[in-house]
Amino acid sequence: MPEQHPTDDARVALAEAWLAQDPDPETREELSGILDAVRAGDGAAAAELADRFDTRLAFGTAGLRGEIAAGPNRMNRVLVSQAAAGLAAYLLEQAAPGETPSVVIGYDGRKNSAVFARDSAEIMSGAGVRAVLLPRLLPTPVTAFAVRHLGLSAGVMVTASHNPPNDNGYKVYLGGEHGGSQIVSPADAEIAAHILRVAESALVPELPRGDYETADESVVDAYVAATAQAAGGAPAAQPEVAYTAMHGVGWETTAKVLAAAGFDRPTLVAAQIEPDPAFPTVAFPNPEEPGAMDLAFATAREAGAELIIANDPDADRLAIAIPDETAAEGYRRLTGNEVGLLLGWQAAERAVAAATGDGGPEGTLACSIVSSPGLETVARHHGLEFRATLTGFKWISRAPHLVFGFEEALGYLVNPGTVRDKDGISAAVAFLGLAADLKAAGRTVADHLDDFVARFGCFASAQVSIRVTDLARIGEVMARLRANPPAEVGGIRVERIEDLAEGGELPPSDVLRIVLAGGGRVMVRPSGTEPKLKVYIDAVSDEGTVAERRAAATAAAAALEAGMRKLVA
Repeated sequence: MPEQHPTDDARVALAEAWLAQDPDPETREELSGILDAVRAGDGAAAAELADRFDTRLAFGTAGLRGEIAAGPNRMNRVLVSQAAAGLAAYLLEQAAPGETPSVVIGYDGRKNSAVFARDSAEIMSGAGVRAVLLPRLLPTPVTAFAVRHLGLSAGVMVTASHNPPNDNGYKVYLGGEHGGSQIVSPADAEIAAHILRVAESALVPELPRGDYETADESVVDAYVAATAQAAGGAPAAQPEVAYTAMHGVGWETTAKVLAAAGFDRPTLVAAQIEPDPAFPTVAFPNPEEPGAMDLAFATAREAGAELIIANDPDADRLAIAIPDETAAEGYRRLTGNEVGLLLGWQAAERAVAAATGDGGPEGTLACSIVSSPGLETVARHHGLEFRATLTGFKWISRAPHLVFGFEEALGYLVNPGTVRDKDGISAAVAFLGLAADLKAAGRTVADHLDDFVARFGCFASAQVSIRVTDLARIGEVMARLRANPPAEVGGIRVERIEDLAEGGELPPSDVLRIVLAGGGRVMVRPSGTEPKLKVYIDAVSDEGTVAERRAAATAAAAALEAGMRKLVA
């Protein structure tokens, strides 16, 4: 049966009921204006009301994320209150008899993060859950750490990471047997069902509220002490570093970690160092986006920096840039795959060094299926296990015996004993430790990238990202590729196509893997957080000199990119 949508009159009634329970003056005023326009016959306002009330913002394995505005298909205090009550009901349902479930709640510097966090703490406490609020705005990794450190049942982080300025979100971790990892199925669907029951049966002003605890500084101090260990010891040299927090919450905690690890204070990108929910100096607060690191490049040039470290606004991601005479800015941002492979190599060598007896090194290197296959080569070379997972750290963090994990979207997990999620601060310290060792040996990160190619081969990557206004277009492209699989891409023969929707070693997922002659591959999947179709391209060459390997792999990746652009157009 086709999906049934309410009539205009029914939508107005739904919006009026929503308005009556909304505690936020800003979103009440906004929705009142839309309702007035609808009543006056404004067609655009009626379409806007339909977009907001015909569906709910989905609660899934990424939690909630969306634009701050009124209505169930947006982020606001009503939706967050319902989510908090639903999560509380889930935790109470899962708790052992006589056990009081518990949750730690963190928040970043985005618009409404603090109020969403306090609402959640009060409502979860009122439902009978022990609620602990972190003492101030802090990075996402501190919340993930606190779940494990405090031995709690769950964690909530209020953040939209690197999304546009007017977005916010709600990220959920589970403790206990889940080890502080993000939620996965079936927990996401079970929590979503509880949230829907709350929305259908209770009004937000009637939800009971209770007192919550506020964590003291010892939680942050413990995170700092544990994270400083990611450097691998006292620095052998002091690289000249420029740092940007991208208008987020990373610097205060990062400063403490760097000091505890023995590193000098970096040169700061002053205009981006303090939290600012407007993100005034960047069009999009994501280090991957064009222009986002321009101020960091300028600061680094003035300081003569050997390394640029950038966190995204909630500091769970890390970007690295190094000097490059061929780049217009004088610096080149490394890809997520390049950083991930160097950190994976570092982790593998540490695992080998830590091995005792005759058994050899132990542990697993893991990355998402769309990240560089070079990590598997590193793992095999060092006698370690390798695991490819579905996209997202909710999966990477659950790899057995994990010692390191990454995904190409600037996410790295270098300290799984303390944080079971990507952590841009611990990754920064680990990379800085690597840069310090290289400097002490008279070498650079660029030299080390060459060393990687010489030892393991060149793994070149490229990406095609198609943003759509009609989500149906993504399904049409995926269906076309399944029905008419290509025999070649960019002149390179296709050996086989694997449809991950059929399941197997991994949970079923809407992903196509195109395996190509010569060791290359292409992954095609819809984005899980944006209206995009994403294509991930990897090519490899392990024959000839470093320059020859790099040229061959880069040329193959470029040919595959051009071929895929034609296929998904």
